[in-house]
Amino acid sequence: MAGSAHSEGRFSEVQFLTVAEVAGLMRVSKMTVYRLVHSGELTAVRVGRSFRVPEHAVHAYLRDAFQRSA
Repeated sequence: MAGSAHSEGRFSEVQFLTVAEVAGLMRVSKMTVYRLVHSGELTAVRVGRSFRVPEHAVHAYLRDAFQRSA
């Protein structure tokens, strides 16, 4: 049980963003974010009919994209 309590603590620290928030942060359209999610390039969790993207996944995607372009 101690392991699950530890993982719950880390999980509660994760900030989830809506597709619209990710689009604004990345300065792209919502459709672009949906394409990234559906292709697996951007990690997301489905909640009902919508998606939530962990903030750290957005930063990781942008960091990787920046390194690929450099």
